[in-house]
Amino acid sequence: MALRMWASSTANAFRFSHASKSQLSSAFSLSRCFSTVLDGLKYASSHEWVKHEGAVATIGITDHAQDHLGEVVFVELPEAGGSISQGASFGAVESVKATSDVNSPISGEIVEVNTKLTESPGLINSKPYEDGWMIKVKPSNPSELEAMMGPKEYTKFCEEEDASH
Repeated sequence: MALRMWASSTANAFRFSHASKSQLSSAFSLSRCFSTVLDGLKYASSHEWVKHEGAVATIGITDHAQDHLGEVVFVELPEAGGSISQGASFGAVESVKATSDVNSPISGEIVEVNTKLTESPGLINSKPYEDGWMIKVKPSNPSELEAMMGPKEYTKFCEEEDASH
């Protein structure tokens, strides 16, 4: 039973199901399906991304995170004007699989909240780096951004994390 569950989860990770031996060998010769990681963003080990432009940093959850969550059905976000601290929860994402807190990768003042997510939480699934952003923050400690992972580091982090599960 445990082997069947492992095989099923592995098949899901590689995006294939019941396949013949020849199909499996050709599936492995293709590159493994991996979530999108964009240049120009910073990434947290808790799977949030930050895009810093001028005095404002936009924050959302990564494509990798939304992929693991499944279909997002509800998003809880804070009010604009409040402050957040690095590592503290600022909201929650509820999917068909689970509810997860969203932690802030940086400290600062919340200057804008993506109200579109109230009506269309699925934007986190379809466009996590565009219309699926969650909050915009005026950072209070720029060194927190510098300490975050770049795209290559985050890709390696996700591959290692997935391999350990």
